[in-house]
Amino acid sequence: MADRHQTDGAPSGAREYDAIVIGAGFAGLYMLYRLRERGLSVRVLEAADGIGGTWYWNSYPGARCDVESMDYSYSFDPELEQEWTWTEKYPAQPEILAYINHVADRFDLRPDIQLQTRVESATWDDGAHRWEIVTDAGERFRAQFVVSAIGTLSAPLKPRYEGIDDFQGEWYQTQDWPKEPVSFEGKRVAVVGTGSSGVQAIPEIAKEAAHLTVFQRTPNFSVEGKNRPLTAEEIAERKAGYREHRDKQRNSNVGIPLAINERSGLDMTHEERIAEMEERWGYGGAPVFNVSFVDIMTNIEVNEIVQDFVRDKIRAKVDDPELADLLTPRGHPFAAKRLCVDHGYFETFNRDNVDLVPITDNPIDRLTPDGIRLADGSEHEFDAIVFAIGYDAISGSLLRIDIRGRDGVSLRDEWAERPATYHGLTIAGFPNLFTVTGPYSPAVLAVMIVAIEQHVEWIDACIGHLRDHGIETIEATREAQEEWVAHVDEVTAGTVFPLATNSYYNGANVPGKPRNFPLYAGGLIEYNRRIDEVAANGYDSYLLDGRPAGGDTEAGGADEAAAIASNGPWN
Repeated sequence: MADRHQTDGAPSGAREYDAIVIGAGFAGLYMLYRLRERGLSVRVLEAADGIGGTWYWNSYPGARCDVESMDYSYSFDPELEQEWTWTEKYPAQPEILAYINHVADRFDLRPDIQLQTRVESATWDDGAHRWEIVTDAGERFRAQFVVSAIGTLSAPLKPRYEGIDDFQGEWYQTQDWPKEPVSFEGKRVAVVGTGSSGVQAIPEIAKEAAHLTVFQRTPNFSVEGKNRPLTAEEIAERKAGYREHRDKQRNSNVGIPLAINERSGLDMTHEERIAEMEERWGYGGAPVFNVSFVDIMTNIEVNEIVQDFVRDKIRAKVDDPELADLLTPRGHPFAAKRLCVDHGYFETFNRDNVDLVPITDNPIDRLTPDGIRLADGSEHEFDAIVFAIGYDAISGSLLRIDIRGRDGVSLRDEWAERPATYHGLTIAGFPNLFTVTGPYSPAVLAVMIVAIEQHVEWIDACIGHLRDHGIETIEATREAQEEWVAHVDEVTAGTVFPLATNSYYNGANVPGKPRNFPLYAGGLIEYNRRIDEVAANGYDSYLLDGRPAGGDTEAGGADEAAAIASNGPWN
């Protein structure tokens, strides 16, 4: 498809489109597809030199999705489902990236995607009802609508250790892995960080390195994935029933149809609880295990039962009892922080060439020319260091762009104390700006591809409504936004999430970042009911062309929030 834009009447030679989409991952590609089908001129701006978003950047050893492959794919085109065949239970990064590229080629999306283009600023022109977008190369675009499809995990944290420029060896980040091959053969390697990417990379690096030292600040809960090749029979069975399965995905609370144990863990005997968890552990993966009991995430006593079970599993995998104790997570509830799925992580520490260095009480002081120095003065020498230190998650990627809404107000100023959105889709004071899986949506508490599709389709329908009715602008009211944020907080309060104080969910991994939990923990079913209701009521909690559309906002009170929390995204 040809690049459709116009410059007539656009200031400063800006290229004019109906919509600018930021990011060419799963969300950006589907947003492009939907808006282009609607007849809009669209330009996707992508910072990388290839499409794929997180699956482009995260090409580190062992990178793999922790959602099963046949659930982690687009559902919008039945023919696409039939022609693509996944090879493993959990897809590895190269296979996911190949799938994304296949989708781009199949639907001829590339002509409308501009790579190596980082958006520096987006400014709302209230007189013209247009956004002006400026890139890092100084290129200018104008559009009625801007859609942020940059994701919740796309603002990697840079290593902030003093002396990093002094280190004479190689250093890498899991979130920005080189595209050329990296070899650790015969080298002394350090991995800093034991979150999800560290848990995946460490077993693979250990197989190659002469010696691997893992620096661990906080041990994390992880569920054994039990990855394996998919059989021809199960692939055929899924393809035959894909449509029914997709309906179940969209009508589930986490984006996966799960066999939930509807009983409380407190209503079962010890033997019954162990049997239930053993059966689910045997299947493998976090989603199935995390619904062992209906109240894992709302009852701390039940959660502690699960914690003890997983700790026993860790101890059984690690030969050295003292080392097992260091690797055993404590001090936060199970799954209240990002839950890992591992493929031989704990067993890796039984290898002769792997050491663990706990840095909770003896943190890294600085990097030296030869390696890493700890606070107590001890030094460790390395040829290479891998930093697996995570992201400025949820809100960070938006705040790295200078976004200015009505009256020139900066989003960074608006969110100085905490982010705030309406359903994670729009932001009061920023007309015609949409966010896919933004703060205060279910986002990372659900299967991202399912949440992405539902958000994209809602945004597409909203833009269609505006154009069909000759409406130039849409903007969430402050009142609706405040009520939604309050409702999300109330739902969160009924869960164990607030008990995990050191989590990227609440921004604790970023110095100076406001602490809050900007994720909707009430599940996709309730969330989708609410956003669909807003659309069905003519967007009655929005300002349309600056005027109230009418009606009341729909956020419930504390009693309703408690009931929603008891349902939770794990059901």
